[in-house]
Amino acid sequence: MKPKQNQHPLRYSIYSLIAVVAAMIFFFPIYWAFSTSLRNPLDTFTVSGLGIPFLNFEPTLTNWVDQLATEEARKAVYNSTVIAVFASILALALGIPAAYALARFRFKTISNKDLTIWFLSQRVLPPVATVVPFYLIMQFLNLLDTQLALILINATFVLPFVVVIVRQTFLDLPIELEEAAFMDGARNYGAFLRVALPLAAPAIAATGLIMFAFTWNEFLFAITLSSKEVITIPIHMAGAVDTRGVQFWFMAVRAMIAMIPPVLIALLAQRYIVQGLTLGAVKG
Repeated sequence: MKPKQNQHPLRYSIYSLIAVVAAMIFFFPIYWAFSTSLRNPLDTFTVSGLGIPFLNFEPTLTNWVDQLATEEARKAVYNSTVIAVFASILALALGIPAAYALARFRFKTISNKDLTIWFLSQRVLPPVATVVPFYLIMQFLNLLDTQLALILINATFVLPFVVVIVRQTFLDLPIELEEAAFMDGARNYGAFLRVALPLAAPAIAATGLIMFAFTWNEFLFAITLSSKEVITIPIHMAGAVDTRGVQFWFMAVRAMIAMIPPVLIALLAQRYIVQGLTLGAVKG
């Protein structure tokens, strides 16, 4: 049987062209940041055209060396990594069991739908409305300017996303597999660990990466609750502005440093992301 030929080549070409143009528009700021990070300070203001290295200017790694050599930059990368990793792990550890309970159990006093909406409502709340209460709580606990404070707060704010996303994943899993485990003598805890959790691993991995990106980019609580010791990447980026104005060459380097870890993780784990985001998309 011959493969079906494309019946609308013109429409396909137009859609492809639109997709390419849209990708170029969204990719251009990333390219410009990379190009700027390779320029001397003077070239930042004098280079014309598209700023293509070796064509429009002579690239240099001086800005990268200067930034990575500073203790502030290394500390910012370290703090952001620790906070994002442990906040994501904590949110997953708390959110996955809650998501499974919402997907498989029925509660008498409140419906599962209302509980799910309640979890979503926690994310609708503007974070700025909670800055003062969180600040007072962390001050009382003597946790200001500590990694633990930002880990707890970030885990709190990404937890609703974990519950809602992973809950839908468990709903999409065939319940017959868990019922078979019950027939073999497994309890709810055993069915969750041995059946549901391994099957939902791709979606959980994708969710963890998304939560990592959210936490990595968090700015409001980082600038409010930290002053010196727990400077994160977003705070470090904002520090490129001084009395001389915006140092675009340093800002570009810091922007690239902020983008590289999430992008690398996404590329290395893209198989899990695709499987996780498409789990349950096809029925039958």
